[in-house]
Amino acid sequence: MNVFISYSHEDSEWANTLAERLRSAGFGVWDPETELYPGDNFALKIAEALENADAMVALVSPDAMASEWVRREIDFALGASQFSGRLIPVVVRPTEGFPWILRKLKPISPEGGPSAAADSVVQALQRAA
Repeated sequence: MNVFISYSHEDSEWANTLAERLRSAGFGVWDPETELYPGDNFALKIAEALENADAMVALVSPDAMASEWVRREIDFALGASQFSGRLIPVVVRPTEGFPWILRKLKPISPEGGPSAAADSVVQALQRAA
């Protein structure tokens, strides 16, 4: 299963921990921080990655919810059938403006930090596989 991680640059520590844990569990991971390079057509590369992904993990924080890119990625996942039951929000920090629809998807809470959240994501994706 290929997993797209949607997050704000300010949440890179959480994203890195999550990506490492997902890879060690056998998942393919598309992380914009490691997949996008200067000169790339970012919109095209992100669109291709979303089309090829089977699941999305959205890291929710004030910075992420202020990011137009993150919001667009989440909007795509909400409307794409391949993400049905495989869009997993992870709360990095308490966030005003947390989209109501993500709250309905039983977000993973930040208790225990990035490693505990990553373990919960792996378990959720294994169940959804």
